[in-house]
Amino acid sequence: MLLSLVVHTYSLRYWFPATIMLGTAPAYLLSWGVWRLLSTVLPTRVYHTLDDRLYCIYQSMVLFFFENYTGVEIIVYGDIPKKKENVIYLSNHQCTADWIIADMLAIRQSALGHVRYVLKDGLKWLPLYGWYFSQHGGIYVKRSSKFNEKAMKKKLQRQTEAGAPMYLVIFPEGTRYNPELRSVIADSQAFAQKEGFAVLKHTLTPRMKASRVALEAMQGHLDAVYDITVAYEGTLNRNSHRKPAPSMPEFLCKECPRVHIHFERVDIKEIPPEPMFFRRWLHQRFELKDR
Repeated sequence: MLLSLVVHTYSLRYWFPATIMLGTAPAYLLSWGVWRLLSTVLPTRVYHTLDDRLYCIYQSMVLFFFENYTGVEIIVYGDIPKKKENVIYLSNHQCTADWIIADMLAIRQSALGHVRYVLKDGLKWLPLYGWYFSQHGGIYVKRSSKFNEKAMKKKLQRQTEAGAPMYLVIFPEGTRYNPELRSVIADSQAFAQKEGFAVLKHTLTPRMKASRVALEAMQGHLDAVYDITVAYEGTLNRNSHRKPAPSMPEFLCKECPRVHIHFERVDIKEIPPEPMFFRRWLHQRFELKDR
């Protein structure tokens, strides 16, 4: 009986914040829906301003649980600009908590409401969130030959022309690095070898399509690329073998004491626009992460 009570109490560490976050989502979407209806007769820029503000309020509540409630220590290496910028955020990808890390950095620039994500297509079916992320400027993409470059470019250009602030989060690996999925890692390394790139051991080979399209579509609107490397403490076992990064429930259950984030700002002028050179540039950035 005592053991059952302990297990039940432990599960509450996850279910309490999850219930609050999911329970408030319908009220948030209702507020957004009212504003969307009222703003149809207003300039698009006005709509984005309040939409970003509403998103900031909700995500601030989410961040309270992931940062303050869990008590996780966030250690940032590098200087985050104090002013808001229009940026593309490129990061390695290990777990479902990675999108929260982007929020943690954005709120330190007072840019939380400007965060928009490039997400894999299957996530659009998430209840409530899947549909709203698209409304907020998020873009759903399919992999490889099914990637719709024209649709992504059109949506980004439309937002850019409307003057929407952009903090566009992209995970170039396309899927999460999980040391237990050996076939995924092997395929990624084989692809790098085939293309003549360095074989990576701690990240997957980055794919360039979404990043390149974003740079091209928002040319003249972007200030920089934020190159982010995230490491979750406790992902090495006693034999120094890599373990999977914590899932969102594990993160909320306070199983990650520290998150190490290396931040580097790259001026947009330093990034080669030509596809071939950009591809090599992107891979070289991941070679640095892999060390």
